[in-house]
Amino acid sequence: MSTVLYLEPVGGIAGDMFLAAMLDLGVDARALEEGLRTLGLDGWGFEVSRAVRQAISGVHLNVALSSELPHVHRGLTDILGRIDASALPPRAKAQARAVFEVIGRAEAKIHDVPLESVHFHEVGAVDSIVDVCGAALALELLGQPEVVSAPPPLGSGMVETMHGRFPVPVPATLEILRDLPVRFEGQGELTTPTGAALLRALSRPGPPPAMRLERTGYGLGRRELPDRPNVLRATLGTAVAATGSDVWELAVTLDDATPQLLGYLVETLVTHGALDAWVAPVTLKKSRPGHVLSVLVCGGERERVVRRLLTESPTLGVRAWPVHRTVLDRAHVEVETAHGPVRVKVGSLGGEILNAAPEYEDVRARAEAAGVPFKQVWAEALAAYARRR
Repeated sequence: MSTVLYLEPVGGIAGDMFLAAMLDLGVDARALEEGLRTLGLDGWGFEVSRAVRQAISGVHLNVALSSELPHVHRGLTDILGRIDASALPPRAKAQARAVFEVIGRAEAKIHDVPLESVHFHEVGAVDSIVDVCGAALALELLGQPEVVSAPPPLGSGMVETMHGRFPVPVPATLEILRDLPVRFEGQGELTTPTGAALLRALSRPGPPPAMRLERTGYGLGRRELPDRPNVLRATLGTAVAATGSDVWELAVTLDDATPQLLGYLVETLVTHGALDAWVAPVTLKKSRPGHVLSVLVCGGERERVVRRLLTESPTLGVRAWPVHRTVLDRAHVEVETAHGPVRVKVGSLGGEILNAAPEYEDVRARAEAAGVPFKQVWAEALAAYARRR
């Protein structure tokens, strides 16, 4: 069975809050720090303590910096180069790169400069680099669970930045979270650009999936909030497959949707709560060509996905019916290929293994990094899994 990490940004999310929550879940601080030292950044260290925010106990983390450490404005290329040259695991490198690229694209758009010209201020500081790379390494140490997040509160008011006083949420946070569910509530800056980028790059939005709870961690923010506990709650568990009428199939028939819209709808629905989505060509009345867009969704997500279909597509109605599924138990096994580690998803029924398939993103990352065909890495992963069995 796969593991799930569900994030609840009760008091918002920042890089240090995410790392603190991971430590409260049981991630080894020493292993985390040893991995981050390979980034070649000097003059920092972890200060970990337990504290309370409105009667909720959790972990507070501070990345302490040497008073002699100069403040450097680092470019995206410099940061990505450090990540690539580090000894972080391949998946952690890819995730850390993804977070910084999300921030870089947002900054480039806001300041109207090319991506390669972006220089980070607060996000380029040592503590922020440690936060981002630490988040990616923490997920690796947890076994790379699927990360799902509730909508973050953005806060309100004004905040001091290197560019002067900015309204909260700052432009970078809004740009990073574009198209994702958020809550405009709370006082002060509750979700920082780094926290927003962690959500964008490392998680998908949605309600808590059905899972068997294992443990919960609380990452504490730096200040007390007047209206809520300043905590990020992280719950780790084992996914429990939905069965029976908890799953619905939705369908819309479209005769005036462009190929671009159909592709966008499939991608958007999957990232906003659908279990699966697909398109099939059909012939409609008056011999007009058209398409049927179908969506598989859990009962708790049904109304939200129906509304998205009605607002995003030109349909005038959505059909829905309950479906029953037989779902295999799923687990991940990591195998070594000539081009690096690849996770293989294994499906079993009653303890008997029936299916195994390499994870697409792992195969793609190894193939692109090595400059070899995708099918070659895919075949290597399957052969490695067969040898392991």
